Amino acid sequence: MSQAAANAMALGLQSCETCMLLTRPAAGAHEGRCPRCGSETHFRKPASLQRTAALVVAAAICYIPANLLPVMNTTTSSGSETDTILQGVVLLWSPTGWPLALIVLFASVMIPSAKILALGYLLVTVQRGSVRNSGQRVRLYRIVELIGRWSMVDVFVATFTAALVQLQPLMSIAPGPGLVFFAAVVVLTMLAAESFDPRLIWDPSSEQEADDV
Repeated sequence: MSQAAANAMALGLQSCETCMLLTRPAAGAHEGRCPRCGSETHFRKPASLQRTAALVVAAAICYIPANLLPVMNTTTSSGSETDTILQGVVLLWSPTGWPLALIVLFASVMIPSAKILALGYLLVTVQRGSVRNSGQRVRLYRIVELIGRWSMVDVFVATFTAALVQLQPLMSIAPGPGLVFFAAVVVLTMLAAESFDPRLIWDPSSEQEADDV
């Protein structure tokens, strides 16, 4: 029989999420306090799956109006126009503007949807107790966590454009309601990635190893 690999929870150790100090709480306690920075420590984030699922569902709901509602209202002497994210990509697409169009397409459409799908996949596999591809799932989570900071590119482009292009009464640009929903998608997915505890991915494997011993 092979010996099961010991993990921190089995050894009664907790890692501080603020300063990363590894500590041992009082005997029988499920949570403690970091002696270095004073932050609360837990074996696993409390209600991690429930909070992450709620945030992912909320982000998926906001994603629909974020792409259907206009993100920018343009007023000129000839009238007013409203543009959604995809319409903005089409308008930006030109021999000189295609790099910006691609940035907006990836940051505003592909990345948010990929984050929602990736977090949903992680939630389902953890809930089902999957022991397959644990390492790949952890790397997927790290990627989602890493690219989250770049998801506000479209919001920055729209707000900077609205601030710079103000040639009243000839032309003015104002953010549309879709921008609010898109910002909500970005914030909700970032909070979902933050609330998800990647250590839950390894728990089924550890339990399986313990049963095999």
